[in-house]
Amino acid sequence: MYLFFWVKHPNQPVPVFEDIALAMSGGPLTQQIAIIAAYIGIAFFAFLNLRLLFWNIRHYRQFATSDRFSTFRNSNAETQLLAMPLAIAMSINVGFILGMVFVPGLWSIVEYLFPAALAAFALTGWMAFRLIGDFLGRVLTKGGVFDVTAHNSFAQLLPAFALAMVGVGFAAPAALSTVPLTSGIALVGSTFFGTAAALYALVAAITGFNSMLHHGTAKEAAPTLMIVVPIMTVLAILFMRQDHGMHATFGAHTDAIDTLVFLSRVISIQVVFLLLGLLVLRRQGYFKEFIFGTGNSAGAYALVCPGVAMSVIIHFWLNKGMVANGLIEKFSAGYWAVSLIALAFQVAMIWLVIHLNRRHFGHADVNGSVPAE
Repeated sequence: MYLFFWVKHPNQPVPVFEDIALAMSGGPLTQQIAIIAAYIGIAFFAFLNLRLLFWNIRHYRQFATSDRFSTFRNSNAETQLLAMPLAIAMSINVGFILGMVFVPGLWSIVEYLFPAALAAFALTGWMAFRLIGDFLGRVLTKGGVFDVTAHNSFAQLLPAFALAMVGVGFAAPAALSTVPLTSGIALVGSTFFGTAAALYALVAAITGFNSMLHHGTAKEAAPTLMIVVPIMTVLAILFMRQDHGMHATFGAHTDAIDTLVFLSRVISIQVVFLLLGLLVLRRQGYFKEFIFGTGNSAGAYALVCPGVAMSVIIHFWLNKGMVANGLIEKFSAGYWAVSLIALAFQVAMIWLVIHLNRRHFGHADVNGSVPAE
């Protein structure tokens, strides 16, 4: 976000290595500091992302050979396997960012990379639908195998999150490619995955909320109440990428005020679910037990995505909404006041990731054994 909105990139829709190098050599000191911070952050969290991705895949393969796996696959928790395509789709996006900011001259060959990216996201989407198909094929053809009393959270929205992440990946070539065929395929693919994500999220949210009204919210799964926040951010970026592609490649046009209203609606939905989630977490004493107390729950990591999503969507709302409509001048005092809200969310989530990693992994090597609960 620092590089995308604070570094000029007149020759392409996103900043690349050459734009960043130019800003570093001739930009103001504050911009240079932001660029350095962005580079350190991107490098560190990309390394952490890939390290933990391979760690999780390795331990998943071990788990898949155990007796517990059969029980897991025949329970409501089977949908949590969708964390795998979700994480893979995220990591593909990480690879794109690394290429843009660290590899000189990448943009000159980017049109050759887009088809490979579409293929990678298509395979990831196929994995997601295979896992969803296994779950729905089981619960919809055998009566009584889905425990409605254990559906008292939004944990079942994870498949929707995975599909949305694949969709936003598909939407990147739609926005960035100048080849109509590539952009058109990306538009169609991202529409399919985005629509599927919205449908799945709607059904899972309604049934989950009904179960929560009857049985209360499962304490360890309570952070999932805010999963709507990252899903909305991902879908919003998907739609904005599509809009840019339709404008740049196919001549369609959307007014800046339409973007402001759209993003304001997205943030409104997110704030509602953020407040709902925080209310339940506070009433259940979740933070006291699992964040600052002696209890450990892997579900606590679900708190990270909503904060990151709010940080990202605020950047877009400010720059593509308020600034684009002349309501706030870029780099003015008001601009930085709003930006500080986004930065505060980001800093809080960085702290949370480090805090949770320390609690769950301690001083053990993440490449080693599974940490004790």
